[in-house]
Amino acid sequence: MRVLYGLAVSGHVHRVRLFLSILKLDYRAVEVAPHDPVVEALNPLGQIPVFQDGDLTLCDSNAILVYLARKYAPGSSWLPTDPIGEAHVQRWFSIAAGEIRFGLAAARAATLWKHPKEELLAAQARGRRFLPILEKALTDRTFLTGTGPTLADLACYAYVARAPEGGLSLDACPSIRNWLHRVEALPGFVSMPETQEPFV
Repeated sequence: MRVLYGLAVSGHVHRVRLFLSILKLDYRAVEVAPHDPVVEALNPLGQIPVFQDGDLTLCDSNAILVYLARKYAPGSSWLPTDPIGEAHVQRWFSIAAGEIRFGLAAARAATLWKHPKEELLAAQARGRRFLPILEKALTDRTFLTGTGPTLADLACYAYVARAPEGGLSLDACPSIRNWLHRVEALPGFVSMPETQEPFV
């Protein structure tokens, strides 16, 4: 039995939900917030998502993506096996955990849940520096690492798509908007529900 713990409105949880749907894998979703006792019993850091597959328990959304690709889509283009292709995916994993998490995602959280203004402004400034970099990266390619989708696209999609919720407009980013549409056109795509409560 596969079980996914976390909030559906979390971008970190969404990337796992999205890949499970693309792979057509059945699982049970347990809606639970970060630092809930149920979560902390499985992940001492209290972070979501947490994923169980039989006796295996995994934390960290990108680690879960790698596991799913290796186990259920071995040899696929979702996680290239050649050194250069895999390195490109890992680079975008780092960007998702860095500039996207502390820029776009943090601005969204600060806006929706009224965090201190200085926190919002700092996150927005970081997001505004990043968006032109992402726009340039996508001007000559269909997906983040080239012509086909990889785990990099799934890891980065949700918080970029919801950047306007943090006051970061995508109006001047046609390449980003086109990339979002391509991700949304993938077979098995599932959207992230409207935000109703805090997430991590």
